[in-house]
Amino acid sequence: MNTPFISVRRSVSRRSFLRGAGVVLSLPLLDAMLPAFSRAASSVQPPRLMLAVCNNLGLLPEKFFPEQNTTGRGYTLSPYLEMLRTHRDHFTVFSGVWHPDVDGGHPADNCFLTAAPHPGSGGFRNTISLDQYVAEQIGHLTRFPSLTLGVNVQQGQRSLSWTGGGVLIPCEEKPSEVFKRLFLRGTPLEVRAQERRLALGESIMDAVADQTRSLQRDVGPRDRERLDQYFTGVRDLEQRLAKAREWEKKPKPVVKEKAPHDPESPREYMDKTRLMYDMARLAFETDSTRLVTLLLDSVNSPALDIEGAHITDGYHNLSHHGKSSTKLKQLETIDREHMKLLDTLFTELKSKREGGETLLDRTMILYGSNLGNANTHVTTNLPVLFAGGGFKHGRHLAFDRERNYPLPNLFVSMLQRFGLETDKFATSTGTMRGLEMA
Repeated sequence: MNTPFISVRRSVSRRSFLRGAGVVLSLPLLDAMLPAFSRAASSVQPPRLMLAVCNNLGLLPEKFFPEQNTTGRGYTLSPYLEMLRTHRDHFTVFSGVWHPDVDGGHPADNCFLTAAPHPGSGGFRNTISLDQYVAEQIGHLTRFPSLTLGVNVQQGQRSLSWTGGGVLIPCEEKPSEVFKRLFLRGTPLEVRAQERRLALGESIMDAVADQTRSLQRDVGPRDRERLDQYFTGVRDLEQRLAKAREWEKKPKPVVKEKAPHDPESPREYMDKTRLMYDMARLAFETDSTRLVTLLLDSVNSPALDIEGAHITDGYHNLSHHGKSSTKLKQLETIDREHMKLLDTLFTELKSKREGGETLLDRTMILYGSNLGNANTHVTTNLPVLFAGGGFKHGRHLAFDRERNYPLPNLFVSMLQRFGLETDKFATSTGTMRGLEMA
């Protein structure tokens, strides 16, 4: 594999692995350890990257999907995909895929990368998202284990990124703040303050672990198991804090681009989306992170400002078009603007070369929606496009549009491309059929 990774093999339990890793990580930082913190010091091949984008109102199905009878490499491009023609050999389009039992309409966007079933039900608890699953294994290799971005997101209620405990990771909505985190270093006083905060976090973890460990002598087997799981989480967090402290001592990358100006209005949705694509690209170019998620919260977006177009109604209201020709025309204008932004993103990633590959060759881009048709709130036959990442593309993989094929199978293929030894994620039944590595 071309990607540096930490593999948790089945023969060693996660708890045993972390115990062993804790011994290694307790050593002082040595020069020989630098490849774990900086790609510049490493002689390994350039790593794999992932950008996952969800537009929670989807796309007009009849404009996005190719005809069912045109499959494989010879398929006929749909009107929307025609706008990506120059990248045809660099992406695969799927039809007839879904997240099994992920229903509930709009709440399903929280499950786009988790595939946790029945998000609209009472007492629902989410599961770990694809990006965080990978971050647990390779997140320490970069300054930021992952970036969670959003456009017009209703804070505290929606996100694509969820922890192993099913806790939402809030989206960063301001491109300027993302740029600041990636490339602007604070004053010496601010850096020392951050180091103190990190050190305090470690001491709290130590104190809590010491206090709780004494309980093990007085509890039964079941509670001891729970405590063992708790200690595993504490050790994992301690290790992350230690790595974060090392990154605080290292200079941030220098880029030619200037800090972006944040669009002031949610009507500037497309400008926000373009800037977030730019932030993801810059993060990948500088190896600041290898995992980025972006939630395009169209549900909470007003009438959009699009140059040369006259959008008269809110994005959500337009999605419930009821086959109104006026609304459909405006929706198509919005969808086409999304395709233009994707075309630009693909072009820019292809223009960056490293080690005989383009940045697009190394970046797995998952673009899709939790809704197959926003007009009816169905969560089947999801519009999904998958680009780059070292796979053989240029195909339409058509599955049964009535009895859908599990999209989490694609997630397993992506995990394996990262070099992670797994054959299961959420409701997957294997790897994505018909998708081959290059």
